[in-house]
Amino acid sequence: MIQWFADWLIYGVFSLEKASRLGIALNFFVYDTIKILLLLFLISSIMGVINAYFPIERLKNYLSTHKLYGLQYVLASFFGAITPFCSCSSVPLFIGFVKGGIPLGVTFAFLITSPLVNEVAVAMFLGSFGVKITLIYVLSGIVLGVIGGFVLGKMNLERYLTQWVKNIQASSETESDHWQKENTKFLDRLPAILKDSWCIVKGVILYVVIGIAIGGAMHGYVPEGFFENYVSKANFFAVPLAVIFGVPLYSNAAGVVPLIEVFVAKGIPMGTAIAFMMAVVGLSLPEATLLKKVMTWRLIGIFFGVITLFIILSGYLFNIIL
Repeated sequence: MIQWFADWLIYGVFSLEKASRLGIALNFFVYDTIKILLLLFLISSIMGVINAYFPIERLKNYLSTHKLYGLQYVLASFFGAITPFCSCSSVPLFIGFVKGGIPLGVTFAFLITSPLVNEVAVAMFLGSFGVKITLIYVLSGIVLGVIGGFVLGKMNLERYLTQWVKNIQASSETESDHWQKENTKFLDRLPAILKDSWCIVKGVILYVVIGIAIGGAMHGYVPEGFFENYVSKANFFAVPLAVIFGVPLYSNAAGVVPLIEVFVAKGIPMGTAIAFMMAVVGLSLPEATLLKKVMTWRLIGIFFGVITLFIILSGYLFNIIL
């Protein structure tokens, strides 16, 4: 329905050509803005229900201990792999997890893996590259999330969350304690939960619009074949260049797989192509813009820096073994 509305508005009401760069960019902007705001409201409401019925402090303490021996990172990364979200669509869930008191490292494990691996991209990889490459792609995405989340979790980065998020965390714990004590019926709690969810949406809507506008412009105006001139097989620095080229772009894994197939057909090594794809879907300027509401620039820089390094190392490793 959202895609139908975006098509009707851009190609019907405004009569823009479907193949035009402006039409593609505006269609992308309308679709992703509505989708992400609805998703944020839905996830915030779900987390509000969870906060009302479950003791958040107990969940936080449980996940912060060593009882799971790192399994929490694996579970978060696996959950990220089975959720069909791009990097920007994962941000609402990230906010919900942080609001729910989930440790930051575990939340990062989800945020890293969610855009990298999804079922549509897996199906396309199977059809284009076979079982072996597909398994390497899936396992590398999950492992990258586990390692990245673990490393970031050990860096004690909670102090670099914005005050907006800290206020949400504090209010969530207070609300949870209140609901537990009052034993209020669900229908009586619902209006307050929805109101809080709408407040969260209002708090990030400007960042959503700016982030998606950047993504839409890149989606519609980056010329085809731009990267093939620089990421060649003979260039030793092809992997880091591919990652650097990929970070400013914005797409989901399913959208970039056809481009990867073209790269490989033109002789670009598979590891370099996969590294490019991971940079496109796992890290993006629109995502950074959205995350600015919940993280300071220092934390965003640390997050992007660590994951970029891991993606580059993965690209070189894939070029060796493939």
